[in-house]
Amino acid sequence: MTDPVFFAPSRRYTAGEVANLTGSVLVDSGQSEISIEALAPASEGGEHALVFVDGRRNFALMQSLRAAAVLCPAEFAGKAPAGIAVLIHPRPQQAFAMVGRLLFPAAATPAPLTGETGVSPHAHIDPSAHIEAGAIIEAGAVIGPRASVGSGTVIAPHAVIGPSCQFGRDGYVGPGASIQYALIGNRVIVHGGARIGQDGFGFVAGAKGPERVPQIGRVIIQDDVEIGSNTTVDRGAMSDTIIGQGTKIDNLVQIAHNVRIGRNCIIAGLSGISGSVTVGDNVTMGGGVGLADHLTIGTGAKLAARSGFMSNVPAGEIWGGYPAQPMAEAMREIAALRRLARARKSSDGGNS
Repeated sequence: MTDPVFFAPSRRYTAGEVANLTGSVLVDSGQSEISIEALAPASEGGEHALVFVDGRRNFALMQSLRAAAVLCPAEFAGKAPAGIAVLIHPRPQQAFAMVGRLLFPAAATPAPLTGETGVSPHAHIDPSAHIEAGAIIEAGAVIGPRASVGSGTVIAPHAVIGPSCQFGRDGYVGPGASIQYALIGNRVIVHGGARIGQDGFGFVAGAKGPERVPQIGRVIIQDDVEIGSNTTVDRGAMSDTIIGQGTKIDNLVQIAHNVRIGRNCIIAGLSGISGSVTVGDNVTMGGGVGLADHLTIGTGAKLAARSGFMSNVPAGEIWGGYPAQPMAEAMREIAALRRLARARKSSDGGNS
């Protein structure tokens, strides 16, 4: 049995074409016809492969490269082995990603799993739903009453679009995902197993234990958002949960009710955002970040992985630790603890 090829290149590119497409400088114009048909990490490379090398810690990779072409900063260019086309770019990884999207468009934008086009006869679509021409509704998908799906959007098998939900154009809803009480923009990708618009975690103490507070808000997801597999986005309690344009959310992230996330944020996996948190634009959260409720995270802030936040973070600052604090303070505390530990070990004669 042969290995299946899941992603085949769309076509062959030459080093000259890559230079023109990415705005790179091809060091040797005589190498403009070198063929590029694959992508690879610089540590592996391969025939007809494009690789990139960036950052001082990766500089040593240049001399042992095996590839058709390499994207790298100008100061690395002289270290490439003979025969490899050198493409100089100030941001090699960004240029590499652009070429990747051209070579493997199906990996950049999810495609139908069944290969179907149009509306499958095995999908369940309420007669009052509106499906624009050009949408693809695969077998087993469910589209509820008064829901709408825009042209170019793919609804994968066993995905559910609930009553009155609106999903824009050129998007994707992965297998087994569910969307309720939500208005979603264009070019939004919701990966398999994600849950959008379910109840927020709202309870109040009662005579017999916790009593549910009705959650009557919505989820608003703006254009160009991506939501990872098995991530959950609760609908608002009374106001809306909002995710801003261009924000990218990893797998297994919890976003609670009434959260407002700005534009172009990056939220890594296993993060948890409690209710009524406000996140500014261009915020980056490392994996496993936890935010207590009603916090405000300022525009451009960076939150270190595995950090726990109990207080607001000013715009543009880098915070980390548990409980989180400005990173410079956190590092000073770690250094002080290490000094104390070394002093204790020395005073004990190295026996502790």
